Amino acid sequence: MLSKIPVSVLIPAKNEELNLPACLTSLERASEVVMVDSQSSDKSVEIAESYGAKVVQFNFNGRWPKKKNWSLDNIDFQNEWVLIVDCDERIPPELWDEIAQVIQNDEYQGYYLNRRVFFLGKWIRYGGKYPDWNLRLFKHQKGRYENLNTEDVSNTGDNEVHEHVILEGKVGYLKNDMLHEDFRDLYHWLERHNRYSNWEARVYYNLLTDELNSGTIGANLFGDAVQRKRFLKKIWVRLPFKPLLRFTLFYIIRRGFLDGTAGYIYGRLLSQYEYQIGVKLYELKNCGGQLNTAKNKVIDNG
Repeated sequence: MLSKIPVSVLIPAKNEELNLPACLTSLERASEVVMVDSQSSDKSVEIAESYGAKVVQFNFNGRWPKKKNWSLDNIDFQNEWVLIVDCDERIPPELWDEIAQVIQNDEYQGYYLNRRVFFLGKWIRYGGKYPDWNLRLFKHQKGRYENLNTEDVSNTGDNEVHEHVILEGKVGYLKNDMLHEDFRDLYHWLERHNRYSNWEARVYYNLLTDELNSGTIGANLFGDAVQRKRFLKKIWVRLPFKPLLRFTLFYIIRRGFLDGTAGYIYGRLLSQYEYQIGVKLYELKNCGGQLNTAKNKVIDNG
């Protein structure tokens, strides 16, 4: 039996009974697993506890901080290193072997992990989805998620999704990939991205109006992967015909067609997602910087 690795895994969760078993099975080498739950109504808590995970409940007040930053601020982790894993992600054995080695190195305070995103059972290798670097392994006292000034937007969820970690110290990159595959159906993908588009519209609006908080990752064409992405996004939000451009970029220029039918469907959905962001951005611009939350609440209740 392999010895436990001194890493505390943080899992943000809500109603994830379909994804949790595979996720938790892949985390058995961690010495501590903490699931921060948002009052799940399914068997998520029961499943997590059956795998030996500690469960902490999070009550979102609609403002900052959201779930991950709240967890980093309030949970007394057993280990210096924390690994943040979503319920639809898996940590393969070869990645655990690498993690066990790198946490012994004092040169770095954190590491980027590369994700392989699976969609409709297929690895989306092209279209710009790979590599997909995420800062997930770091010394928990050194890193916190940025605040992109989106607290006033309703129906975005209680968890940081596209915010990035700001880390004090040097960052490295791991060689082995983590896996991302949601076992839920396309209904949940569409529902989730409808919420995400609320958040994205506010970020677009903030980029256009320079309303981002000062404590965010800066835009730098010659910086790391995240800084380059932020630089390009500041240009992207000013371009016309973004739904068409996003499909063209994903499916043709970045060769998403090589992923077959799954790649085509994924590209079309990304184009639709971009359109949703655009119409919600139009609403923000024409409603005094506010989404029409009253209408959103009616839709949510009905």
